[in-house]
Amino acid sequence: MCAKKNIYSVIAGSGSYIPTVVVKNEAFVNSVFMNEDGSRIETPGEDIVKKFEHITDIVERRVAEPQYVTSDMATFAAKEALKAANCDPETLDYIILAHNLGDMKQGTYYPDVLPTISSRVKFKLGIKNHKAVAYDITFGCPGWIQAMIQADYYIKSGDAKRVLVIGADTISRSSDPHDRDTMIFSDGAGAVVLEGRESDVPVGMLKHSIRTDVIDYIDLLTMGDSYNRDLKDGKMYLKMLGRKLYNYALTYVPEVAKECLTANNMELSDVNKVLIHQANAKMDEAILKRLFRLYGQKEADLSVMPMTIRTLGNSSVATVPTLFDLLVKGKMEGHSVKSGDNLMMTSVGAGMNINAFMYKMP
Repeated sequence: MCAKKNIYSVIAGSGSYIPTVVVKNEAFVNSVFMNEDGSRIETPGEDIVKKFEHITDIVERRVAEPQYVTSDMATFAAKEALKAANCDPETLDYIILAHNLGDMKQGTYYPDVLPTISSRVKFKLGIKNHKAVAYDITFGCPGWIQAMIQADYYIKSGDAKRVLVIGADTISRSSDPHDRDTMIFSDGAGAVVLEGRESDVPVGMLKHSIRTDVIDYIDLLTMGDSYNRDLKDGKMYLKMLGRKLYNYALTYVPEVAKECLTANNMELSDVNKVLIHQANAKMDEAILKRLFRLYGQKEADLSVMPMTIRTLGNSSVATVPTLFDLLVKGKMEGHSVKSGDNLMMTSVGAGMNINAFMYKMP
């Protein structure tokens, strides 16, 4: 008798939506930025922008067109992924959509999550199959990676054969125009079709590692009032304790990455690419350097980490799937992947949450 082959979760196709609206750093030169106590930052705008670029490496970002919301961008990315996978949408078992603030319309500052964003995407895709279960996941910036981990469980348990996993956000619409952090955030969407395949050897999604820290870190990313005390509009804006978040990520992301490699019986030398959440270029570089030091290597090979943040900004849950889509389609200059390559996908964000999984290219 032939030995039964194992089922692995493999990405059959990917897609992304990168908004057409480009906002360059120069657009913030005349902004009135304030400190947390409401006092005005008197530093000239040109100097603020120059320092920001030095710290983050962001020179421009993409923001959603005024007429589009998160579910629109998610649908665009999903259609591309479905086409790439040659997948009939009616054959999907699950649609899992990671986001943070739902269909926040231009200028409203109020999240819209009823009905769920995943249900709206299913509607916009015209899927009639009632067995295609659609639900949302909110897990901060690591939401798409967490959705992939859930989808992998469904497939390997036999509960699903094909899952559409989407990460989409219009995070720029929740930022405080008087907070310098507003320059970090952008919008976008990325999607993949994950399907079960039989294989004699491990392929696709392998083992993962996750952690959640709340006691000392729950307030690093929150919603709060504008730094402009004269704004009495009752709106809630995204707030970030940047220095504390940096220290948290630098401390624990490398640990989770190492745990993930250990779980897969791998060494750092086995990793061909690290697809990390595009939060801040300097922070991501520091994280990778710390990971290399955990393996006793003083010099980090930054070439294993493709970056999009310089021109796309931080689009939260959309960063990693967008990065993957651009990479596999040969749209990342200086980077390519081939069959057998090991990719680590990892992210950190509100919660605070960190996750990582290994993916072997089929």
